[in-house]
Amino acid sequence: MGKLYVVGIGPGSVENMTVRAVNAIKNSEIIIGYTKYIDMIDSFIENKKVFSTGMRGELERCKQALQLSRDNVVSIVSTGDSGIYGMAGLILELRKDEDVEIIPGVTASSAAGSVVGAPLMHDNCNISLSDLMTPYELIKKRVKLAASGDFVISFYNPKSHGRPYYLKECMNIIREYRDGSTPVAVVRNALREGQRTEIFTIDSFDDNKVDMMSIVIVGNSNSYLKEGKFITPRGYKLTESSDY
Repeated sequence: MGKLYVVGIGPGSVENMTVRAVNAIKNSEIIIGYTKYIDMIDSFIENKKVFSTGMRGELERCKQALQLSRDNVVSIVSTGDSGIYGMAGLILELRKDEDVEIIPGVTASSAAGSVVGAPLMHDNCNISLSDLMTPYELIKKRVKLAASGDFVISFYNPKSHGRPYYLKECMNIIREYRDGSTPVAVVRNALREGQRTEIFTIDSFDDNKVDMMSIVIVGNSNSYLKEGKFITPRGYKLTESSDY
């Protein structure tokens, strides 16, 4: 009897994977994933069968994972969390009677947030600016509603050569609801090799610093910077006596 683990490997650095994710991969006979994700875990998948596909091969990978899991223990891997822009949803849509276990991981917004401070301490949301699966008009509507609701917003897939202006347009939507001093963080390759961070305000934001390997976090109306750290207050009542 086989089994399929749908594994979120986190940011891509082994030290930031969960123990449960590592154990699932080590216990699997077959590993399936996007080529770049496979490269991130190559240090502990020696002597295993590996099937990889390029970008946009998600449907093929999921079908293959389910088929192979009928007689083998298989892990299909995604960066971040397998249930946040990962493979968990598609696997469950395609699943018939296969034994499937979803294993979460550290998603990109959490990873990026930890690098720049504590920007996600209050209500927040993730919005992907990729229009491959979602019409751009719907994306802009979601940005407007999130901004008007004063959510901290983390932008996934913020900018590519095929859609160079989406991020700028969405930031202009947010400007209607935020002060220009609101902090904005850009984190590239969060918690993995090549990590780079820059902190802006809405007024000083430069979208030329952003690419597909970046996460952009826009604060809410109470977010601020303290000694270079991006903080969104949870709402605790601080007084002078709170000092230690």
